[in-house]
Amino acid sequence: MERLVIDGREVFITNPGKLYFRDAGITKLDVVQYFLAVAPGALIGIRDRPLVLKRFVDGAEGPPFYQKRAPANRPPWMRTVTLRFPSGRTADELVVDDAAGLAWVVNTGNMELHPHAVVTGDLDHPNELRIDLDPNPGVGWDQVRQVAFEVRAFLEELGMVGWVKTSGSRGMHINVRIAQRWGFQEVRRAALALAREIERRVPALATSKWWKEERHGVFIDYNQNAKDRTTAAAYSVRPLPDARVSAPLDWSEVADADPADFTLRTIPARFRARGDPHEKMDEAVCSLDALLERARRDEAEGLGDAPWPPMYIKQEGEPPRAAPSRRRNPVPRTRMPLIVVANAQDRANALAGLERWKARHPEAAKHLAVDDVLIDSMRGRAYTWTRIRVNLRHVPEALRPPPEPPDPDEPITR
Repeated sequence: MERLVIDGREVFITNPGKLYFRDAGITKLDVVQYFLAVAPGALIGIRDRPLVLKRFVDGAEGPPFYQKRAPANRPPWMRTVTLRFPSGRTADELVVDDAAGLAWVVNTGNMELHPHAVVTGDLDHPNELRIDLDPNPGVGWDQVRQVAFEVRAFLEELGMVGWVKTSGSRGMHINVRIAQRWGFQEVRRAALALAREIERRVPALATSKWWKEERHGVFIDYNQNAKDRTTAAAYSVRPLPDARVSAPLDWSEVADADPADFTLRTIPARFRARGDPHEKMDEAVCSLDALLERARRDEAEGLGDAPWPPMYIKQEGEPPRAAPSRRRNPVPRTRMPLIVVANAQDRANALAGLERWKARHPEAAKHLAVDDVLIDSMRGRAYTWTRIRVNLRHVPEALRPPPEPPDPDEPITR
């Protein structure tokens, strides 16, 4: 056990030598020290916000689990706030205000920081619009960058300021500080209007389509603005072998940025040398009026609501909840020929099952486009599991394999 004294507060690090990134030789204590090195920047994204814990208790290679409720054994100086979820249930969630609190939550295995878009003084009105650029399989970093620049240009037209960062994986996040005048429904509505506008401007590069079988290019995930949704905050460490980090950028860096350059090993020196590119984020508070005017224009032209995540109750004006390929529709149309090839608790096992399917059906596999393979991260009560589907739309009918039992088809007990 390692004892740390941080700003006069005592924090104990249990199992400090436990390897969290085996290939990189990074220990649990290394992760804690990384967060302390960047604490002033990391706290900008999480301070005074309810925090969902995503705990990697077995390190980056083990399965994480989500914990909304604050641990009972927390220090007496750590705050909580009571959140009410769309289901009607409530939970007391942690609030991290300082470096000591940050070190304490990291000691619980929390490498990804997942704050809500609200602050404790007003839990009904977000102060952040979150623009999540999520590339489909096979979509490269250059395309993500192009879409990010389109988003920036559109925001500037509306008099809004976007703060860009790598997601720490394959995508980008652009956050906008907003006045606390609008509820979650309106903020999500504004995000949907933005996604649709970017789709109109660069239709070959970006999409607002919720259903994976309809997507291409970079998906702009407007639903990240629904109540109770969280995204990884700046300086979060992602469970990739190189301990990649969600890195705040200045817009001047985006054209040359490579996500692989921003890791737990490299970010502290960058932070010491140049500080936090998002340091003045809280000073740039924007209005949603212009985006909501775009939303009203879309609605007047017949564009209503778009699908919500499955855990939300059906919303007024929402289109059918079923994916297009599964709908019962009296209007004749082409059904997407989708088959499930793997269900697994571990993503690597699911991907191995996909490769076995391709080996069994090489003639069909060679006709697949990049976005014909749909890899779904399915969220259970506490853990995620992986489903892989294949869309045979580009495979000639004579070569389409019949549906088979998924391989693997593991029982999902989490």
